[in-house]
Amino acid sequence: MASTRRLAAILAADVAGYSRLMGADEEGTHERLKAHFRELVEPKIAQHRGRVVKNTGDGLLAEFPSVVGAVRCAVDVQRGMIEREPELPDEQRIRFRIGINLGDVIVEGQDIFGDGVNIAARLEALAEPGGICVSRMVRDNVRDKLDFSFEDLGEQRVKNIARPVRVHRILLDERPGPLVEPTTETSTKPSLALPDKPSIAVLPFQNMSGDPEQEYFADGLVEEIITALSRIRWLFVIARNSSFAYKGRSPDLRQVGRELGVRYVLEGSVRKAGQRVRITGQLIDAPTGTHLWADRFDGSLEDVFELQDKVALSVAGVIEPTVNAAETRRSSDRPTNDVTATIYTFARLRQFVRENGGNNATSRHSTFSVRRSSVTRVTDPPSRTPHLATWHFITLAGRTTPTRTVARGSILLIARLRLAVTTPKSSPLLPECLATSAKTLLLQSH
Repeated sequence: MASTRRLAAILAADVAGYSRLMGADEEGTHERLKAHFRELVEPKIAQHRGRVVKNTGDGLLAEFPSVVGAVRCAVDVQRGMIEREPELPDEQRIRFRIGINLGDVIVEGQDIFGDGVNIAARLEALAEPGGICVSRMVRDNVRDKLDFSFEDLGEQRVKNIARPVRVHRILLDERPGPLVEPTTETSTKPSLALPDKPSIAVLPFQNMSGDPEQEYFADGLVEEIITALSRIRWLFVIARNSSFAYKGRSPDLRQVGRELGVRYVLEGSVRKAGQRVRITGQLIDAPTGTHLWADRFDGSLEDVFELQDKVALSVAGVIEPTVNAAETRRSSDRPTNDVTATIYTFARLRQFVRENGGNNATSRHSTFSVRRSSVTRVTDPPSRTPHLATWHFITLAGRTTPTRTVARGSILLIARLRLAVTTPKSSPLLPECLATSAKTLLLQSH
């Protein structure tokens, strides 16, 4: 059979928690799903000039000649599902997850293949129950044609796709209106300045189970995570009372970052099935909306406290190096001043000591190169001198042969210059200057 190629908008949909629903009521779930397809989903696809490519049992794949039609269809379906089965509790209702992509597909008979289809399926997996995720290509093509708001979820690495995919979420819980960019100010609350060290807020985890008892479990888990993160001395953690002000809301995380004065936001959800619970978490860079980390944890509710402790320690253990790496990249990618150069440098030095114990010459050379590069980015010469002297001290203390002669020849001069020339007695750098100079003089005397 000959195959052809064409550009198409692909819609992938599936039922959230389908296995759980089938386990609770197999025949009833199957009949209800068929009714949703017959009475709502398939008529909407036809109305927007699409076609059902295949039924996947718990979902379907559809193709549209217009990306505008695909997005309108998805929004109509999700809004229509809200009005169906109102008599059932949330945990028993069928809710779709939908992903939409615009891409080139291979057509064979009535079927379609290719990365365009695969990306749509991955977007569907990223969507929340009752939600819609679209690729950047889709968002760019409909942004001036449809009155829907979008939230930028950043670049996501998805299974079997070589490059990260830029993902946007359609905000269905808002009234239709002009497209709102994620950076738009939508709150009257004043923005707080970021502290001079990495900062994070842990938002209340969303209870996806519909079981009110799980609210206590989710809140307790968040408290344990906040406690675990508070033990990281270099990390500024927002108190529980401040972050829990967002409970029951779906705020723009960029706005959360501005209102709380934090760079990083941790959010997540809790889902229960029988005596098993699944916890998901994701770390967001608030100013950009970029996802830095995401993972899930499964466990048993037999011992709630043990599970909370385990997850909290695991999350804190992952967030510490993730934030550290993000701060290192952020500092190295822009001009800096003396304070951020110090933070950046000593973060790298801490990593160097942990990994090598000062015994690996290659790693030492790399670390000292970082130190020197951070010094050269300090634009104020008087501020640069203390860092340069500190670099020479570390170099000499590290016994690095290639620079030892240079260090011994210049370190005393730099120390004296710090005291006599570049550091006035009124300068806040004077205490550091005296301490480092004392170290260098002592080392030189030996």
